[in-house]
Amino acid sequence: SMTVESGCVLQTLQETAARHDRFFPLSLGAQGSCQIGGNLSTNAGGVQVLRYGNARNLVLGLEVVLPNGDIWNGLRSLKKDNTGYDLKHLFMGAEGTLGIITAAVLRLVPRPKSVETAWAAIPSVQAAVDLLGLATAMTAGGVTSFEIMSREGIEIVVKHSGSRDPLATKSPYSVLIELSSQRTEGLRDSMEQILEAGLEKGLVLDATICESFEQAKAFWRIRELFGEMQGREGGSIKHDVSVPVANIPAFIEEGNAAARKLIPGCRPLPFGHVGDGNIHYNITQPVGADKAEYLKRWDDMNDVIYKIVLKYGGSVSAEHGVGIVKRDYLPKIKDPVAYDLMKTLKRTLDPKGILNPGKVL
Repeated sequence: SMTVESGCVLQTLQETAARHDRFFPLSLGAQGSCQIGGNLSTNAGGVQVLRYGNARNLVLGLEVVLPNGDIWNGLRSLKKDNTGYDLKHLFMGAEGTLGIITAAVLRLVPRPKSVETAWAAIPSVQAAVDLLGLATAMTAGGVTSFEIMSREGIEIVVKHSGSRDPLATKSPYSVLIELSSQRTEGLRDSMEQILEAGLEKGLVLDATICESFEQAKAFWRIRELFGEMQGREGGSIKHDVSVPVANIPAFIEEGNAAARKLIPGCRPLPFGHVGDGNIHYNITQPVGADKAEYLKRWDDMNDVIYKIVLKYGGSVSAEHGVGIVKRDYLPKIKDPVAYDLMKTLKRTLDPKGILNPGKVL
C-alpha cells in the first residue's frame, strides 16, 4: 500500500509505485494534472476499470475533515475490517459534500511484467461486446482495457491532431484492446489468438498489434484525444452514461436515431469503456451549424438520451459525477428512498450546508 496526501498528482503516484516495482492502476487522460483527492471524491473511473475497478476499489483507508472541524483518522491498510459501517465509502464519490478527503491509503498491485496492445476494426457495436466476451474467456480475466471508438470520431482526431489512423480499413467502429500479465511470455500469443478467433467469427475486419511502446502510445493518444478534438468541429453535447454491457449496442443504436431525429445532421460520436458499460455519448453539431444555437438544445438532447439510458437500466453519471449540471435530474431518476437517504446524510453530517454548496443535492 501507499499513503498519500490528497494534493498528490495522480501521475506522480503511478511513477512512485513503479519505482518500487508496484502498480497503481487508476489511469485517465488528466493524470498529469489531476489530484488523488479529487479522484477519490468523484470516484474516478478511467481506462482500467474493467480489471481493477473504480477509484473506491483502490482505497484501503482515508483521512477526512468533517464539516464541524473533526478529523476522522481512518488511515489503515487493512483489507478486512468489519467493525461497523465502512465509512470511507461515504466520502468517495460524494464530491466533497460530506467531508474533505485529506489523505488516503491506496492499494497497490504487482507491476505487470508484460503488456500487449492491439487496434481492431470491427463491423458493429455488437461485435465489440462479443469480442470482449471472447477476449475475457480466452485470457481468464487478463483484459486490462477495452475501448470503443466510432469511425467519424477517429477521423476527427486524425484531422485535427496529426495522429495517424492505425489501419487502412475504414470500419464503422474500432476497439483498442490491452492485455497485461505477470508472465513474461505468452501474452502476444494470447492477443493473436483473440484476434484470429474474432476474424473467424466475423467480429474483426482487420487488426494490428503494437510492435513498440511508442506505437502503443500513439494508439492511446487517439483514444485520449477523442473527446477533446470534437470541440474543433464546433459544439459538442456530452454525456457520461452507463448501461449494462449487454445493452450497449441497443442503447447506441437507439440513441443515434433519437439524436438525429431531434437535430437532423448532428453527429453522434460514442466512445469509451465497453468493459464496464460506460459510454461517453457525445453528439457534435451538424456541419456548418451555429455553435451557440446548437448548444441551446443541450437540455432537450439530455432529456432524449437520458430517457433511453434509463430504459436500458443505466445511469446518467457513470464516472464524472453529478455536480451542478446533473443535480436537477437526480430527483427525477433516483429511487425516492435512496434520494431521501442522501439528503438525510447531507443534513446529518453537514447541517449548515457549508461543504461544496449547491452540488449533487
